[in-house]
Amino acid sequence: MHDRVGHGGPRVPEQRRPGSSGEPAALRFDVLGPVRAWRGEESLATGSPQQRALLAALLLREGRTATAAELIDALWGEEPPSQALAAVRTYASRLRKALDPGVLVSESGGYAVRGLGEGALDLVVAQEWATEAEKARGAGDLGHAREVLNRALGLWDGEALAGVPGPYAEAQRVRLEEWRLQLLESRLDMDLEQGCHAEAVSELTALTAAHPLRERFRELLMLALYRSGRQAEALAVYADTRRLLAEELGVDPRPGLRELQRRILQADPDLAEPSAPAAEPPSAPVRPAQLPATVPDFTGRKSFVTELSEVLAGASGGDAGTGRVMAVSALAGIGGVGKTTLAVHVAHQARGAFPDGQLYVDLQGAGARAAEPETVLGSFLRALGTADSAIPDSLEERAALYRSVLDGRRVLVLLDNAKDAAQVRPLLPGTEGCAALVTSRVRMVDLAGAHLVDLDVMSPDEALALFTRIVGEERVASEREAALDVVAACGFLPLAIRIAASRLAARRTWTVSVLAAKLADERRRLDELQAGDLAVKATFELGYGALEPAQARAFRLLGLADGPDISLTAAAAVLDLPVEETEDLLESLVDTSLLESAAPGRYRFHDLVRLYARACAERDEQPPGERDAAMSRLLDFYLATAAGVYAIERPGDRLVDHLEETGAAGLVFPDRHAAQDWLYAEAVPLLACVRQSSGGATLRRAVDLLWAAVDLAESGANFREYEAAAAALRDAARAAADSRAEGRANLILANARHWSGQFDQADQEAREALKLSEAAGDPLPCCWAANILGAFAYYQNRYAEAEEYLERAINDFRACGDLPGAAAALCNLSRLHLETQRPESAVHLARQGTETYEQLGHSLKAANGHYALGMALGKNGQLVDAAAHLAKALEVFRESRQRLWEGMTLFRLAEVDLLAQRPAPAATNAEMALASLRGIGGEWRRGNVLTVLGKALNGIGHSGRAQVCWREALEIYEELQSPEAAEVQVLLAPATAA
Repeated sequence: MHDRVGHGGPRVPEQRRPGSSGEPAALRFDVLGPVRAWRGEESLATGSPQQRALLAALLLREGRTATAAELIDALWGEEPPSQALAAVRTYASRLRKALDPGVLVSESGGYAVRGLGEGALDLVVAQEWATEAEKARGAGDLGHAREVLNRALGLWDGEALAGVPGPYAEAQRVRLEEWRLQLLESRLDMDLEQGCHAEAVSELTALTAAHPLRERFRELLMLALYRSGRQAEALAVYADTRRLLAEELGVDPRPGLRELQRRILQADPDLAEPSAPAAEPPSAPVRPAQLPATVPDFTGRKSFVTELSEVLAGASGGDAGTGRVMAVSALAGIGGVGKTTLAVHVAHQARGAFPDGQLYVDLQGAGARAAEPETVLGSFLRALGTADSAIPDSLEERAALYRSVLDGRRVLVLLDNAKDAAQVRPLLPGTEGCAALVTSRVRMVDLAGAHLVDLDVMSPDEALALFTRIVGEERVASEREAALDVVAACGFLPLAIRIAASRLAARRTWTVSVLAAKLADERRRLDELQAGDLAVKATFELGYGALEPAQARAFRLLGLADGPDISLTAAAAVLDLPVEETEDLLESLVDTSLLESAAPGRYRFHDLVRLYARACAERDEQPPGERDAAMSRLLDFYLATAAGVYAIERPGDRLVDHLEETGAAGLVFPDRHAAQDWLYAEAVPLLACVRQSSGGATLRRAVDLLWAAVDLAESGANFREYEAAAAALRDAARAAADSRAEGRANLILANARHWSGQFDQADQEAREALKLSEAAGDPLPCCWAANILGAFAYYQNRYAEAEEYLERAINDFRACGDLPGAAAALCNLSRLHLETQRPESAVHLARQGTETYEQLGHSLKAANGHYALGMALGKNGQLVDAAAHLAKALEVFRESRQRLWEGMTLFRLAEVDLLAQRPAPAATNAEMALASLRGIGGEWRRGNVLTVLGKALNGIGHSGRAQVCWREALEIYEELQSPEAAEVQVLLAPATAA
């Protein structure tokens, strides 16, 4: 539950230590665990259990004198030995020699411990920190309160006064344990106030199992489950509690628990979110001011400005000064109609009504790749003062934390260029006093509670006024009719008017009539205006024309690459230049505003600027083949580097010897952690490069790049994008009649669908991969296809076929000299032997695979070996060894960010816990497995975890929650027509019969 200091020896307490380093080491004492004494870092001998009992009795009196009679009663109670007084004197004498002079004093026939420094007793430190936490909570600083309370709880090292005999010690143990549980309740209560409900479920499940009659833990568990979207389980906790209290004590749950059940049944909206900000508050509130600058020549739109301002006044409270509602206004209209300009103008006018700040984001909804809500929420939370370490991973948790942070604040959020209502909903504040302005090309009729505004083109008078403000009164006044012709030809569309006027303003030799004549030709009008999203082309042209030749080349070629951004090293590959020279060029483009600095060492184009850069490349790049050469260099860079990452992660694996050759070397990494960092940082641009290279001479390299980047899918980090890229490559290879590329693409797709739980489709892809690779004489994919087909046959209970494929895979891998591949097949064969009642050979096979991995220094895949060996040992009854091997696997998977296998290993640990009749830790591990597998691994694996979680919950008396888990698992299995449904039906049968 909390980190402990040290391993394999007694804990040295991390307490407040008075004095400087030059002072003698002070005495310190522990009672929140085994009774210990320390001088600095040196552990002092405290003698026999009775001697430690005497020391504990004196320490707990906090300096007050204990008479001899009181000490005898503390140590032995009503039946002391005949020499009890002499024994007390002996113990005191020995302790006096072990401690500093003057610490244990004799006084009035009794004894006392005096003269201890600040922080000398862990109990006193814990009391001080608990008081500090209470004050911080009262002041609203929940972040500090939790931190300090965690420190206090961290001082416990097992049971207080562990091993100390006597009635006094027993009474104090009960008191201190009750106090610890109260502190835990307080800290967990603050966890839920801060929105950490998902994380709290595992801990509360274990605590309710350990303390089944403690209703406050069950109340907190109900609330945590409800806020995690698990309403049925929350109600099942209440049912379990009511049944247990009736059976054990003959009483009903307390009123607070009954009231919580009623509110959950009614879906009380006040329960849905925490009442306190989820982020740890900084010392001073962070006030973001992210609005873009309003245009100085804003013109017209008076009715819309008034309408939107009135809506925002409702949120800000108007003259009353207090917020009444959470206002949402959604502006819809065609591209170029001025949605952003209007929204920014209104937002600036309303700034005074939102003193806690303004947030802004371009959601890029008009482009091919709209911004992900979870990414936007991460940016918003940082802007509001939330530390990176406190920002959760999932969209749901980020949205909950975001709404909690905004609770009680008056903030205006401008969401520009939204794709649809689904993208917007997680980004809305949700609390009164806040407001959101949304712009989009679609009318958001499904955005509940939004004030919808349909923005049309300008009136003729407004359009002429805008044109005049940009061009100048003097030029327009003498040619008013021509100016009216210009704005009419622009369709009164603000962006088209602004571009036409900007072109005229930049050309002092042109008259308004010249521009009007150019726009009069309907066949050329769109080319002249570049209306819609491409209407800014003329503005970009001005900046492009001012570039030096090297800058212009970099601008053109970098625009060819898909992906949201590009790293400095990848850009250097595209440009075929040294990194230093590339950085100088890119930074100069940032200065011209044609390129953006996304982060140190990363750059990005605005979507429209990228389109313009590509148009320039098609028009200006000479020779034309340089465009293809630039993308080929980028593909080579990614393939060479990804192959290097693969080789570091999987030493001895022969894949790197079977990849297409590259014309450039990749990056070199100092260790596997740096290699992993690169792969995950480059995931999205790398996969974009794969998709972009799926034709012609680059197809085979694109397929091999996807194979070398397999960690992106196997980890669960990018498996959807990875699977889509694999399907696109398979189709491209089929269209090109390239059987080698198609076989490999089918194999990659089979793996991706395997990891996402689509076993039937994966089986078909693997069969096709085997057939094509055999025909193409491509041996390594044949090995892997046989291995995968063996696994699928095993999943589907086709055991003879599975064994045939796996034996073939082992032999083929060995023939290719690929020992890690053979080890993988051995581990799969081990699982098959388990299923076919051959536990001893299963253990032997798994050991063979694991030993092979470890001999090759293959730490990541060795974790797969430990995983298989842990399963085999568990089914063979060797539960301690099974847990140890699974723990080894879990450590590596977590370190390697393999979320899929982390979740599966936690699931296997839960199975071992059940076999060892440890249902409480089984429930904790299964809960954590569910959290790790959220969104990855497929429904079949989720059904397996839910089945085990139900068994664990049933074992700790949470039968209601167990039934909920089993019913959900049964729905999954029946939908998949999976044979596991029969087992779950048996588990549910007693409840059905009842």
